Amino acid sequence: MRLYLKISLLIFGVLLLTAQTPGTREYQLKAVFIFNFTQFVEWPSSSFSNPQSPLVIGILGKDPFGNYLEDALSNEKVNGHPLVAHRYNSIEEIEKDCNLLYINLTESAKTEKVISSLKGVSVLTVSDDPNFLKQGGMIRFYTKENKIQLQINPEAAKSANLSISSKLLRLAEIVTPKTKSK
Repeated sequence: MRLYLKISLLIFGVLLLTAQTPGTREYQLKAVFIFNFTQFVEWPSSSFSNPQSPLVIGILGKDPFGNYLEDALSNEKVNGHPLVAHRYNSIEEIEKDCNLLYINLTESAKTEKVISSLKGVSVLTVSDDPNFLKQGGMIRFYTKENKIQLQINPEAAKSANLSISSKLLRLAEIVTPKTKSK
């Protein structure tokens, strides 16, 4: 039942981002999106030390979520893996078991360095940065007409041995490195 509620919130978030307390509501919805990404992405079994290892969602840089991410992940599992959130101050702190990394750095050059350091590692990268997909990132949030939208670079995900479900791809604008980001 909780999963259906979260999926409903995801769909609602795609349809409309309410105007009241925009920053708070925006990141509450983005936290639910991130939870749902774990439902529609497949990581190779080698990404986990054992079948019960947690699926780690990391945040690098300023944390815009507050407790919303923990609330979205609370008591949830994906393929037997409990979901946990970790916050990182630098790329060097990211453990080998990070599976999804939300990157929120102030400088685009730093973001590009992080993405470059994760080449070939099965980490789903997510950000709001307008240049993110051009730099090799995988999923980008942006807002258009008060709606949270997604752009996905499936080539970047494939190069990290990640498989993104067609259900998620249908909700997004597909961007290849040659395509200009909005």
